[in-house]
Amino acid sequence: MDKFLYYAVTLLESVLGVFGVRTFYDQPRYAVVDRLDRGVEIRAYEPRVAVETDARGQGDGEAFGRLFRYITGANWAGDHIAMTAPVEAGGQRIAMTVPVEQGTGGTMRFFLPRAVAAAGAPEPTEAGVRLVTIPEERIAALRFSGRATPEARAEQERILTEVLRAAGRATAGPPFFMGYDPPFAIPFLRRNEAAVRLGA
Repeated sequence: MDKFLYYAVTLLESVLGVFGVRTFYDQPRYAVVDRLDRGVEIRAYEPRVAVETDARGQGDGEAFGRLFRYITGANWAGDHIAMTAPVEAGGQRIAMTVPVEQGTGGTMRFFLPRAVAAAGAPEPTEAGVRLVTIPEERIAALRFSGRATPEARAEQERILTEVLRAAGRATAGPPFFMGYDPPFAIPFLRRNEAAVRLGA
């Protein structure tokens, strides 16, 4: 794919992202193994690779910036992986994945495409950015639309926690947020999720 086509595809994907269209993005694979009240899904995720950094909480622009720099070339191979467009890795174009995962002050993660992970993701060059392999796991998730304000996230996390408690499901950590759309997407078309890792 030549540079002009690359940027044309990038622009098209950005425009479609405004309307919540995310079919071009590679997403971590999972199977829904149970459905609970209020739309909560229990998902079994396959192992996956992510690039992550420490975050100070929602809206941590510095954490986002470090991850963004990694996918735009701050790695030993100098590969470019744009968030809303294909990535250039060794001369090939590969789509970046969604969702972006953000804990409550812990870490922020971008999941890498399966093809990039299988080929060996390039090591980050910036301090504080690291590659992680996440083993298969079970996650409970509650989808919601609209703006992911701190208040909206807290309310969805409360609902998720209540549903899991009523179902007798043990959690293995605090809730976190998964966002599937760019910040300029139309709010009612956005896919947001409150999620939590489940215990054994």
